[in-house]
Amino acid sequence: MMDKIILPQMEFMACHGVFAAEKKHPQLFRVRLVMETDLMTAGVSDNLEDTINYGETYQTVKRLVEENCFNLIERLAAEIADMVLENKQVALVTVQVEKAAAEVMPGMVIPACVEITRKQK
Repeated sequence: MMDKIILPQMEFMACHGVFAAEKKHPQLFRVRLVMETDLMTAGVSDNLEDTINYGETYQTVKRLVEENCFNLIERLAAEIADMVLENKQVALVTVQVEKAAAEVMPGMVIPACVEITRKQK
């Protein structure tokens, strides 16, 4: 079993969606990350260099979410997972992306969420 670093609720305003209005008007997106890694060294050393810097991770996710426009939250989640796994300290990542107001039919919106898990190759 691996140790975990969890970023439970990052919130961003962004333009992801299939419909034209979704691409023009920012909506609330919530991202949850669970990064599995070995935290034994960091637990002893108390050094930031021995762990995953979640401040840097947050900034990278923020840029990815806010500076891109994807049709599907599935694609957004996959892009976040790929970006997180660029850090070789992360053995496995689970990404959850929630679109707070997904239009399911004209005039009706509900929260929608996807969750994916990816591992190092």
